[in-house]
Amino acid sequence: MAWVKALPRENLEAGGRQVVKIGDRKILLVDLDGKICAVNNACPHLKLPLKKGKITPDGAIVCPFHRSAFDLCTGEVKTWSPFPPVVGNLLGKISAEKTLEVFPTRIESDSIWVDVAE
Repeated sequence: MAWVKALPRENLEAGGRQVVKIGDRKILLVDLDGKICAVNNACPHLKLPLKKGKITPDGAIVCPFHRSAFDLCTGEVKTWSPFPPVVGNLLGKISAEKTLEVFPTRIESDSIWVDVAE
């Protein structure tokens, strides 16, 4: 696979988010101040869904389950598994720090396209 039409642009409102399925992947699309970011909807720590995660002012998404935070544009780790106290630190050590998978996006013909090439 390569570039795939994911969603009509009008279906992702300003500041909104939506999960789309492309092949076997669930991809979270986020409108971040007009820029469309596409990331794997599974946190790389415990593979839990990120859709309901908090978006921070600096453009990170925070896992709603254990509060690891990842940059939506680059996937880089901002915070690794700080929650719950004590247990989070142990879980963070069990699983090595991993970046969040990100996918290039573009707008074409009023649709959001995602490059999911492997």
